[in-house]
Formats: sequence, structure tokens, C-alpha cells
Amino acid sequence: MSTRTHSAPLPGFAGPAAVAVRGLTIGWGDATLIEDITFSVPRGEIFAILGGSGSGKSTLLRYLVGLETPAKGEIDVAGHGAPDLDGGLPPVGVMFQGGALFGSMTVVENVTLPLEEWTTLAPADVDVVAMAKLRLVGLGGAANQLPAEISGGMVKRAAIARALALDPPIVFFDEPGAGLDPVTALDLDDLILTLARSTSLTVLMVTHELGSVFRIADRCLLLDRDRKRVLATGDPRVLRDSDDPSIREFFDPTSKGKERPWRPPPTT
Repeated sequence: MSTRTHSAPLPGFAGPAAVAVRGLTIGWGDATLIEDITFSVPRGEIFAILGGSGSGKSTLLRYLVGLETPAKGEIDVAGHGAPDLDGGLPPVGVMFQGGALFGSMTVVENVTLPLEEWTTLAPADVDVVAMAKLRLVGLGGAANQLPAEISGGMVKRAAIARALALDPPIVFFDEPGAGLDPVTALDLDDLILTLARSTSLTVLMVTHELGSVFRIADRCLLLDRDRKRVLATGDPRVLRDSDDPSIREFFDPTSKGKERPWRPPPTT
């Protein structure tokens, strides 16, 4: 098994970033989805990866967690360089789309999995940590239930507890609100925001839920499938009023065909 070695942040980025990407090209085989992806995510930020269907959002996430190897470009995650799934204790947690819990295992057994795999804790201590994570996400009372016996929102919360089991500084979320009713999705947004702010957790989330983006994301990255490039990076509340109609229409589809609303010049 290889050993992780700490590396300096990628050149061109100011200060240590939780995640830094430069000149990355993503795709499948000879098919390129997006070229020259460059961005950095400061520690403690909630960062959203956006784009239309087929733009490469989930594919980019696969590169960031180490499921795909870049043919071109650089990735640095948590100061360890490119993610290495064989490199020891993972520096990140991942909440997969749909939760991806093991159906034959109870909720608490799902959360204990990374602890059993990556730590030398005694079984009793593993149970204590797992229960603490479940209480953190409001699921202490559902520990001994199977995933099929709880709601979709509870499955997502259990998946978050599992992603947090090893106390990673960075957690990736793949479509956290997908398939949830509006009230449950709002509750999940509140949970993610609370976790990020109370623990200085860095969050990167792939989502198509603009409501969630405006509520909790500090910044976002917008991918464009047709142009095969990053269309914009920044505060979504600012990008919504962009001079570029393609950017403006993504964040506010009702603005299509309309001129940019007039705004007074900034005062000095």
C-alpha cells in the first residue's frame, strides 16, 4: 500500500486551498466533456458544481475523489496532491447520489464500515463514534433500522453520517437533494450549512437544485457542455445578474431573451 506525502499547493493558487484544480480535461476515452478546468476552493467553503445535463458535473466529481485519473491537468485535494484510493486514510468523505447505503446492513452498521476499514478502534469505540455521527445528523433513533425502513431524507442523512465517520476536512456531495420533497430538501440544506459552519467543513456538491445553491453555496462553478469549458465561477447570487446571457439564463431561466436588468453603478 502506498503512503501519502504532503505536497505544496499547486503553483498559481494563493495560499493553501482545500481543493485546487488547474488545466484539467475530463471525458471518456476520446470524448472530451470539458477542457481546461481551473478553480480552487478555500477551506471552510461550500462550493457547488453546476451545469446542464451531460455537462460533466458528476464526471468531474469522479476525478476529484480519485475514481478517474486525469490525462491532462492537475488536482490537489487536502494538500495531498492527486487523490489516491490506495494511499491510506482518505482525506475526504463522499455522500453518493441516492445515499448508496448497503441494504442488508442497519443504518449504524453502514456508518461503522469506514471506521472498521481505516481505524484500529476497538469495536465498542467504533459503535460509540458511529452513534455520535448519527446523532449529529439527527438519526440517533434510527440506528438499528434497515435503509428500506426509513425515508429517503433519512437515507441521505445516514449517508452524510457515514461520510463524516473519519472526520474528514472535506466532504463531496453528489446531488444531495435529488428525489426529496421541498421540505425535506430544505432541511437537508440546513443540515449541510450547519455542519459546514460549525465544524469548518469544506463542502463540494454537485447539484442541479438552484434553490439549494442560492441558499447555502458560497461560490459555484458552471460547466458548459456545448462550449466544453467552464462558463463561470463565482457567487451564484452575483452570476444570476451576469452580463453574459448564457450565464444569466442558467440561474434565471425566466430572463431568456430579456436584457440584463439595469443596476446603478457602485458608489465610491
